[in-house]
Amino acid sequence: MEHQIRQAERRGEFAELPGRGKPLPGNETEYDALWWVKAKMRREGLGQERADASASLVAVCRRDAEELPAVLARVEDEAEVRRRVAELNRRITDLHLMPPPGPPLGIPRFKVGEVVREWRLAREAAARGRPRAAGRD
Repeated sequence: MEHQIRQAERRGEFAELPGRGKPLPGNETEYDALWWVKAKMRREGLGQERADASASLVAVCRRDAEELPAVLARVEDEAEVRRRVAELNRRITDLHLMPPPGPPLGIPRFKVGEVVREWRLAREAAARGRPRAAGRD
C-alpha cells in the first residue's frame, strides 16, 4: 500500500488536492481533553451545557474515588465506611449508565469487602504505631 502511495505521489497525483500544504482544520486551538465529546455534540445538535455538566460529574467522581482512602482513614465506624463506599459505587454506576454525550468515567466500582478489609488493616497499623498513654504499661 505504501509503495502505491509513493508511486502516485511521484506521478503528481496528489499535487492538486485542496488544502495541500495547509494545516489541518481544528489544529489551531489549545488541546481539550473533551474535544471528541464536544465534536459529537455539535454533530448531533446537543447543547454544550450538557457536556460540561457530564464532564463535571465525571471529574468530581474521579476525584472522590482517588481521595477515598484518605477520607476513610478519618472514619471511625465500619458501617460509615460501608455507607460511603456504597454511595460512591452508586454514583459510579449512574455515570457508567449515563447516556452519551459524556466522557467515559474510566474507573470500576469498589469492592466493599476489600475496602473495609484495607480500612481495618490501616486502623490496626495506626493503633500499633500510636505511643502508649501515660501511666500505662
